[in-house]
Amino acid sequence: MSTLTVQLPQLHTGQKEVAGDPARFKVLACGRRRHWGKTRLGALLCVVTGLSKGRAWWVAPSYPMASIGWRLVKRLAGQIPGTVKHEADRAVDFPGGGVVQVKSADNPDSLRGEGLDFLVMDECAFIQEAAWTEALRATLSDRQGKALFISTPKGRNWFWRAWLAGQNGGEWRSWQFPTVSNPYIKASEVEAARGMLPERIFAQEYLAEFLDDDSGVFRRVLDAATATERNGAGEYVVGVDWGKHNDFTALTVMDVAQQSMVHLDRFNQIDYATQVGRLKALCEKYSPVSLMVERNSMGEPLIEQLQREGLPVQPFTTTNATKAVIIDALALAFERGDIRILPDPVLISELQAYETERLPSGMLRYSAPEGMHDDTVISLALAWYGALRSNPPAGDTLTIPDDVYTGGGVYGSN
Repeated sequence: MSTLTVQLPQLHTGQKEVAGDPARFKVLACGRRRHWGKTRLGALLCVVTGLSKGRAWWVAPSYPMASIGWRLVKRLAGQIPGTVKHEADRAVDFPGGGVVQVKSADNPDSLRGEGLDFLVMDECAFIQEAAWTEALRATLSDRQGKALFISTPKGRNWFWRAWLAGQNGGEWRSWQFPTVSNPYIKASEVEAARGMLPERIFAQEYLAEFLDDDSGVFRRVLDAATATERNGAGEYVVGVDWGKHNDFTALTVMDVAQQSMVHLDRFNQIDYATQVGRLKALCEKYSPVSLMVERNSMGEPLIEQLQREGLPVQPFTTTNATKAVIIDALALAFERGDIRILPDPVLISELQAYETERLPSGMLRYSAPEGMHDDTVISLALAWYGALRSNPPAGDTLTIPDDVYTGGGVYGSN
């Protein structure tokens, strides 16, 4: 009888600890995706299950994210003679009858099936709890199967509760590994991220900390609300977020040298010609060195009109990625105490309510809660970013790419 020998990838110390632990349900909270190696570990354990004639599933929040697991499984399985890959089903048949299949949780009905020996739930903090309780848990009962839950934290949801269960022992075991615990990631890279990211984002994405669900994007807002409205000599930047009908147009004036907000104008349900007139009047009062103007929707013709008037317009194309750049910069300013804002109740309430959501792609999406506005937030973020461009901070802690103003780059948090 012949023996098949397979050379498996080398694991670092933390991965070996998790792989060798005898617990049935393992919960692994790690720094952001691809940094610690939790995805690679899960794929490897699935392949080991297939080689051992067992059945394993890899489940991710969405079809695109499932592609990551599928690529890893295929790559590992491709080294094993006799395996058969089924691209349409994202499944690999192993010699001896073992099977590994990759699935997505965006169709919960597809998660009901025959018994499993092993299950990986990838980025499971972003999968609905019902996928586990109403479908996947039952697939492990027939064979007394095991499961590995891997994710970057996302507040204190069901993944957090599973992690807590693992701290109590029994058939559950949990670990918390920050990004820096991966020996293949340079500590200098982590420290660079610490300097560029808001404290809350860094704590969740790099330190793998479970934050309160009500942790907003902006912290220490009230501490910064000490500015007073004024004009006169100075170097000013204006942030412009257009709106009409239900949305508001917001105009924020920022003193570059003082890093202080000096004026806010907010209005809606007036025509664009009147809006341009109010902006021109504001420019006559403050003589700004630049106008950071949103280009989206009706912004383009309005920008052309402002440019014909000879105003110093800097168009800004707002996408999920470019929004992340300016919001992260503003959040960092609040945390460091670098910015002062007017104690305007609308502005303060919008800042305190502003929230973030992780998309299935892994990107962060910033927005106001449903039914609320974020016009003053975006206007302030544009003004602050324009001020940073006019007066960059000392050192290399913040990068301000020029092509973000035209939407030419792709930036954001992964």
